[in-house]
Amino acid sequence: MKSNQKVSIDLIKYPLLTEKTIKLIEEQNQYSFVIDRKANKTSVKTAIENLFDVQVISVNTSMQPQKKRRVGKFIGNKAQYKRAIVKLSPENSISLFEDV
Repeated sequence: MKSNQKVSIDLIKYPLLTEKTIKLIEEQNQYSFVIDRKANKTSVKTAIENLFDVQVISVNTSMQPQKKRRVGKFIGNKAQYKRAIVKLSPENSISLFEDV
């Protein structure tokens, strides 16, 4: 395994799958990933292109706001994460689900 491929795996944590992100995948060919907090747009673009062998058109990143969480009488905060929305060229796609 190359060193830049290892760095790519460390930057991208996991795909973010919600109703909204699945709709983005189907309609606009945009994929959402949870990424490392220190990652920037250019490093995310190269990481996605190296890992999935696709052509990335644009990358949008955002830090999600910290939210309060209550369990019984204890109040705490949810973990904060950084999200990247990656738009691919129309002829490319990423297979996130196994075809059975």
